[in-house]
Amino acid sequence: IAAGLSNQEAERMIARIGIDIAKNVFHVHGVCPAERQLISRKLRRSQVLAFFGKLEPCLVGMEACATAHYWAREIAALGHEVRLMPPKYVKAYLKRQKNDAADAAAICEAVGRPDMRFVPVKSRDQQAALMLHRARDLLIRQRTMLINAFRAHLAEIGHVAAVGRTGVTELLEVVKADDDRLSPLERETLSHLAGQIGDATARITALEKRILVWHRSSEAWGLMPEGAESYAKA
Repeated sequence: IAAGLSNQEAERMIARIGIDIAKNVFHVHGVCPAERQLISRKLRRSQVLAFFGKLEPCLVGMEACATAHYWAREIAALGHEVRLMPPKYVKAYLKRQKNDAADAAAICEAVGRPDMRFVPVKSRDQQAALMLHRARDLLIRQRTMLINAFRAHLAEIGHVAAVGRTGVTELLEVVKADDDRLSPLERETLSHLAGQIGDATARITALEKRILVWHRSSEAWGLMPEGAESYAKA
């Protein structure tokens, strides 16, 4: 708190705040309209909304990171103007060794710059749609790893197939067949991988269907990941 001011006086005078967000311990840095530092303190996660709830409406800046959109919505609901900034643009305003307090001060200064570029705050629905795409991408990567392992194990015992889906299908049929091309132990082991490949494929298909439904019913086109529009046009 600024010297000579009570907590209440300082909080009433704050015009702009930078908040360095984290999992549990946050740091806020606030200044008055004359750019005098009024507050620099730590807040636990459970204290953040109570702190901003006591303040007069002001400008709040934070870096656009994993949880920033949630906090931006919550703090804006208390009457504040919240702006998100790319971390690389904030870095230029860091004046001393990097720590939570210095980061909050840099954010506070950066958000007040008239030429700063800001990131739109995403709604819950927009974040949910992004989650759909990221979950699909993760499952595709996992399926690729499974297929590569599946192919490698079968190649070790002389079963090789063409690249692509047709080749994978041929190898899955080898594992499913009731013949002597595989030993009982080989077939049992490879069946586990085949089952995981099938499960991942089913989940990917379900997510793609849900992505189509979301796109066809949504108006929030501009914030989707690159290439996402192709699902809706299929």
